[in-house]
Amino acid sequence: MLKKLLLLVAGTLAAVSMAFAAVDVNKADQAALDSIKGIGPSMSRAILEERKKGNFKDWNDLQTRVKGIGDKSSDKFSNAGLTVNGQPKPGVKADAKKEEKKDSAPVKAKKQDDKK
Repeated sequence: MLKKLLLLVAGTLAAVSMAFAAVDVNKADQAALDSIKGIGPSMSRAILEERKKGNFKDWNDLQTRVKGIGDKSSDKFSNAGLTVNGQPKPGVKADAKKEEKKDSAPVKAKKQDDKK
């Protein structure tokens, strides 16, 4: 029983670590690109077609060559784990919006009406 539990925990940890692994746009296949949130089959095909002409030098090169990838989407892709030559997009802080929402969200107290 203990062995099964340990195996389950090890398997779960392995799956989680693979889910957060970085995906390099110059090395990834279509399935790996599709695993990035926001990149679908048509976007991954466009990336692969452009990559046939030569590897992407940097994030600006990726944005320039692949139609549909602009500043906002490249920020999201970088946060989701996409890299160019192993580098996340410069100036993009991971989960910055999540931190802002967490800090600015007011805590609401539940009100209960007293009924007599």
